[in-house]
Amino acid sequence: MNKPRIGITVGDPAGIGPEISIKAAADPKVLDLCEPVLYGPHDPKALQPFTPGQVSAEAGRAAYDAIVMAVEHARAGRIDAIATAPINKEAFALAGIPFKGHTDLLAMLTKSGPAVMMFYAEQLRVVLATVHVALRDVPSLLTRELADFIIDITARELPRFGHPRPRIAVAGLNPHAGEHGVIGSEDDAVLRPAVEAARGRGLDVSGPLPADTVFGRAARGDFDVVIACYHDQGLIPVKLLAFGRAVNVTLGLPIIRTSVDHGTAFDIAGRGVADHSSLVEAIGLAARLATARHG
Repeated sequence: MNKPRIGITVGDPAGIGPEISIKAAADPKVLDLCEPVLYGPHDPKALQPFTPGQVSAEAGRAAYDAIVMAVEHARAGRIDAIATAPINKEAFALAGIPFKGHTDLLAMLTKSGPAVMMFYAEQLRVVLATVHVALRDVPSLLTRELADFIIDITARELPRFGHPRPRIAVAGLNPHAGEHGVIGSEDDAVLRPAVEAARGRGLDVSGPLPADTVFGRAARGDFDVVIACYHDQGLIPVKLLAFGRAVNVTLGLPIIRTSVDHGTAFDIAGRGVADHSSLVEAIGLAARLATARHG
């Protein structure tokens, strides 16, 4: 096939998104793999209304509009995948946009079921059971239904990333995975039955395993992917091992979407010093997935 067309949404125009998008779109590694297409304000004239480093409703709306257009084009076949630069959640809120990030927004725009966030790096792959929620809410959100769903979508999606029968580890919620109920009940009451049921369906799943060791084991090759119970439990090890090289991938969508592993970096916006390497990785993975999909 011809090189895939990868849509790049520039994210919040007051952050580093436009800068890294322009840099990535001109990077030889990107141009070898795909034809990049930019969405959102990125040239000097279009960026004039936005003050670098300043949160605003206008910037939130511009970022949202770029995502909506890119999704429309992906669903229509005008582009083959989307790679996104970072948005700002506060700017979304100021603009009255009721989404805390790309994942739920993309699920709504594509009219798919619940979408799931995975961080992909060569050393480690992590799927998040819960994402942008307060830590105090995680135990009540971590239901058996959610655990079953996350395990199943992970098993279904990992073959696209070179793991035809993925070895899945489930990280425990509590220290030492609860010590059989001594340190919290969720691991035995929710996670362990979900793991046992998944094994009964023929999936290669282990857990719940203590979170303080399972990510190291996965990085050494014992598992292909780890399911983390909450945001920081999964992202701290990924960013420690592969910050700038990890890619955020949305599972469960009818379109391919990847993203960077960092935020808007308002503190350096407009200075021309932002590192675009994570976006290059995201575009590269999107291009490889698109090429594989089209055979």
